[in-house]
Amino acid sequence: MLRKLLILCCCLSSPVFATSYELPPEGSSIVGRTQFHQIQQGESMADIAKQYDVGFLALMAANQGVDPFLPSVDYVLTIPTQVILPDVEREGVVINLAELRLYYFVPEQNLVHIFPVGIGRIGRDTPEMVTKISQKRPNPTWTPPTSIRKEYAAKGIELPAVVPAGPENPLGEYALRLAHGAGDYLIHGTNKDFGIGMRVSAGCIRMSPQDIEWLFSQVKLGEKVTVINAPVKVSLEPDRSVYIEAHEPLTRSDGSKKILGIPEELVWWLQAMEQSEAKARAVILAQNGLPVEIVSPQDF
Repeated sequence: MLRKLLILCCCLSSPVFATSYELPPEGSSIVGRTQFHQIQQGESMADIAKQYDVGFLALMAANQGVDPFLPSVDYVLTIPTQVILPDVEREGVVINLAELRLYYFVPEQNLVHIFPVGIGRIGRDTPEMVTKISQKRPNPTWTPPTSIRKEYAAKGIELPAVVPAGPENPLGEYALRLAHGAGDYLIHGTNKDFGIGMRVSAGCIRMSPQDIEWLFSQVKLGEKVTVINAPVKVSLEPDRSVYIEAHEPLTRSDGSKKILGIPEELVWWLQAMEQSEAKARAVILAQNGLPVEIVSPQDF
C-alpha cells in the first residue's frame, strides 16, 4: 500500500526535470534518484522520455518489454534519473557515448547537469576524444559534406551547398564546434523532435532545442570536452556498498559489439572481500542502464 501511495504521488505531481544535481560527497559517484511514472491514455514512450528529459533508448532499457508506441495504460515506468558518474575528471563537458548522455560539470557551483544526446549512427560513429570548444555559433548555417549530399541524392533529395539558418536547418539554433581533427564535429540542436537519446546523426552530438540553448549560454570557448565509450560504470561508495550500471554496448560498423565483462579492478576487489560475482554478472547481462547495488554494507 505504501509503495502504491508513493507511486501515485509521483504520478500526480508535476514532472521533475532532474537534469541538475549536487555533486556527491567525496568518495561517492552516484547522483539523482529513480523516479516513477504511471502511463496515461495516449502517452507514448517518446512523450514520456521528453517529459523527463531522458533518452528514448535509456527509457526503453530501464523498462524492457514495454511497447514503445502503445504502452499499457496505468503501467508504472521506471524513469532512469539516478546515474553513476563516469570515471573521468569532473571538468567541463563529458559525453559517454554508450549511455547517450552529456554531463556538464560546474565544480565552483558543486553541480553537474545531465542531458540525453543523439550520437552518430552505425557507420558514422562519433569518435572518442579529449578536445575543447573552439567556436560558439548561434543561428548556424550548415555546409553538408560531400558524403552527406551523396546520401541524400541517393534518396532523390538534392541538398544545397549551404543550408541557411532557419527552420529547415538540421543544426537547430545553436552549435558548439569541437577542435577535434578538422573541426567537423559539433554539439548542436535540431529542427526535428526526434532522435534525442538515439544513434541518428552523421557523427555530431545532437541535443534537444531547450537543452542546447541552456548549454550554449553556460559553456565558454576553450572549455574542455571529453568523449568516452564506457558501457559499464562502477561505484564503490563510502559505506562500502558497490553499484554497477550497465548499458548495451554500441554496435560497430561491422555489426559486432564489445563483449562486456566485470571490470578487472572490481573482480580483484570482490575476491579480496570474499564477495560473490553473481550479482555483478546479472547486472551486466541485463544492461538496463540503472545503478544496481551488488554489495551492501550488511554483506560484511
